[in-house]
Amino acid sequence: MSTLFDDLCEGLQEAIDFEKENGCAKTTVFMIEPVKKYSNEQIKSIRNKAGMTQAVFANYMGVSKKTVEAWELGRTHPTGPACRLLDILDEGKEDELSFVSVDRK
Repeated sequence: MSTLFDDLCEGLQEAIDFEKENGCAKTTVFMIEPVKKYSNEQIKSIRNKAGMTQAVFANYMGVSKKTVEAWELGRTHPTGPACRLLDILDEGKEDELSFVSVDRK
């Protein structure tokens, strides 16, 4: 309990010092890139590069196979979170997600 109290006191003292211009505050800046838009050709290319069928890709993206078909035919377009996942796949950063490849014999 005393550790929590000590941490709180230290944080409060840092805030007081910062307000009195006697210290510096710790800051973290996050830069969030705008959501990229993907064409139907790009979506198909990303899926093929990842080595996924439409069914597997749909499961990975959390959408139906019909949705993937519509994206690849240009009838509809992915939005928000789906575009972020496409970006991760496109940049080859899928290892940052819980993506497991299993070879079945």
